[in-house]
Amino acid sequence: MSTSKVWYITGASKGMGLALTKQLLSKGHSVAATSRSVKAFDPFTHYGERFLALETDLKSEQSIESSLKSTIEKFGRVDIIVNNAGYGLGGALEELTSDEINENFEVNFFAAVKVVQKALPYLREQRSGHIINISSIAGFAPGLGWSMYCAAKFALSGLSEALANDLKPLGIHVTNVLPGWFRTSFAKPDSIAYNKNQLQEYNYLREYHEKMNSMDGVQPGNPDLIADALLQLIVSRNPPVNLFLGSDAFNRAKSKIEQLHKEMSDWESVSVSTDFL
Repeated sequence: MSTSKVWYITGASKGMGLALTKQLLSKGHSVAATSRSVKAFDPFTHYGERFLALETDLKSEQSIESSLKSTIEKFGRVDIIVNNAGYGLGGALEELTSDEINENFEVNFFAAVKVVQKALPYLREQRSGHIINISSIAGFAPGLGWSMYCAAKFALSGLSEALANDLKPLGIHVTNVLPGWFRTSFAKPDSIAYNKNQLQEYNYLREYHEKMNSMDGVQPGNPDLIADALLQLIVSRNPPVNLFLGSDAFNRAKSKIEQLHKEMSDWESVSVSTDFL
């Protein structure tokens, strides 16, 4: 019995999505890859029938629906949905415009909502499948200077956990993947946006933006190993709802959990004081 799967990956033309696409194809899997422009996928033509390039507007339900329909027409099924598309947004909340906020949520959260909605009819009919939402360690333990990006990733993480409960009876698994720093193009200008309006009072946040920029090329995570991690995930009989990728993400999550546990212990008497006696 073949162990190869059909993967549908958003934002597959760069960063983690590109690394994942390359590795999965090299390991014999089939990939339907979305991007705003299919020209980015010209180097993949030699994979022939195992690769499908999809020019997809993730803000458009119709475009997403069409891309998934094309995937089913070509491969006959879809096994794994990877919501990978996204970009960072730096800036204090007070500095950000409504347009900047809405655009970030549209790409980082609502695009994933639309993809899952359009993929579920196929997964329900199959009574199988795995939805992998690429959140961020910032969607669990936020850093400084990225308030709305963290909020969008928190939303995606929350959606993933809720869907994991809702879809399990249908034979569909959901995993929220929370990566740390991987050596991809994410720190470059085409993957990061910054607030156009800057207030002097928030200048202290700029050093955290500079810190991220300075990490470009020296991030600890190897993107070529992401596929191996996700392949272990999809064959597990009991896959995790949350998977932290990278030692930095794992250790940051441990620190957050310890902090949360201490806060709960310190404030336990207040927490339970609101019950009827």
